[in-house]
Amino acid sequence: MASTYTANSGIEKIGAGEQAGTWGNTTNNNLDILDRAINGVGAITLSGTTHTLTTSDGTLSEGGNKVLVLGGSPSGTNTITISPNDQDKMFFVHNSTSQLATFTQGSGANVNVPAGAKALIYADGAGSGAAVVDLLDSLTFGGTKLTATAGELNIMDGDTSSGTTAVTAGDGIVTNDGGTMRQTTAATFSTYFNANLVTVPSAITSSSATLTPSSAQSIYQKVDTSSNNVALTLAIGSLAIGQYIIVDKTSSSNTLTLSYPSNSQGVSLGNSVSFAIAINQNGTIFTFVESIKY
Repeated sequence: MASTYTANSGIEKIGAGEQAGTWGNTTNNNLDILDRAINGVGAITLSGTTHTLTTSDGTLSEGGNKVLVLGGSPSGTNTITISPNDQDKMFFVHNSTSQLATFTQGSGANVNVPAGAKALIYADGAGSGAAVVDLLDSLTFGGTKLTATAGELNIMDGDTSSGTTAVTAGDGIVTNDGGTMRQTTAATFSTYFNANLVTVPSAITSSSATLTPSSAQSIYQKVDTSSNNVALTLAIGSLAIGQYIIVDKTSSSNTLTLSYPSNSQGVSLGNSVSFAIAINQNGTIFTFVESIKY
């Protein structure tokens, strides 16, 4: 009975009664093949754009290594064909070249390993329709499938210094939406901040009024003094320290007097002052700044 070979690694199975006196050499060769298949690291030198990764029956061959370290100087994307196409194979790959490496075995799916990248792949040995699969694709963490692309994950990998890339309306900003990380456009953030940074109430026209912020939003308040003098009391309300109230006196007629209730101090805007800014100084009093003459 003649020798036969294992389906995936080409290990020789000595036929009954054969190789008398020489079977030890075959056995030692088989052990070397096994050793290479379990822990062998093979340097694969690529050139041009194609390479055949062969596993030959009964001999030590580069396709028999567990780990493939791709080197050389390929001239472009290098297509590596796993041969023969009816062998199941599993490889750890380190692409140390400057080019993309594409692993194929038949007409089925291929696996691309970018320059400098590492991969864990297997070939299904299905003959002419054989496919190669990336075992690190569709990773899961805690039972949740990872759907982010490598590029998206790289966004989260900060550098040691800040860049000066301009931000445009369509750029995405990563935000925590109730525990779920999402990308939201800069335009959406701009709309939100503009809507919530400053509130704009209706104009005040009565001769006396009190303005009390009900939320931690700065206020732009118009006051129309065209018909009468106006005394406006400003309360800190819910303003945070550093937030402000802009009081815009929209008429050059009459007087607008501003005060705050803690000690009735404030400023008086006569007919030559356009508006004032009241800044929450320490949570209890305002600092007033007059600005812009008519």
